Amino acid sequence: MSFVEHSAAGVAILLWASDPAQPERLATPFFHAAAAAAMDVPVEIYFSAASVQLLAPGVAAALRASPRHDKTILDALREAVTHGARLLACTDALHAHGLAPSGLIPECHGQGGAVQFMARALDTRWRTLVF
Repeated sequence: MSFVEHSAAGVAILLWASDPAQPERLATPFFHAAAAAAMDVPVEIYFSAASVQLLAPGVAAALRASPRHDKTILDALREAVTHGARLLACTDALHAHGLAPSGLIPECHGQGGAVQFMARALDTRWRTLVF
């Protein structure tokens, strides 16, 4: 059973207001990414602004959406990746936060920023979400 009549070529998710300082906002984007990827839809997650800090070793592993939530943010992120989501870090955001591309968690697939996300947003076959 399909939930959609007209399938999309993919979903591009921009993490803009997903700041590690507000962990209660961090699980939802990864749950949506995992759901779409589990439906065999290509998913790209673009980490911009403060969200790139989630790609630094130890950061996402130390955060939970709530004290009652068993999963860490890293668990939610890995679930999305396990289903096929690709994680892309904005080069400018990495630089702004003093992070080197070579020092990111292994789940990160590379770099992708405003140009790549806008290319997806302008492609009528793709859907976009901003968190």
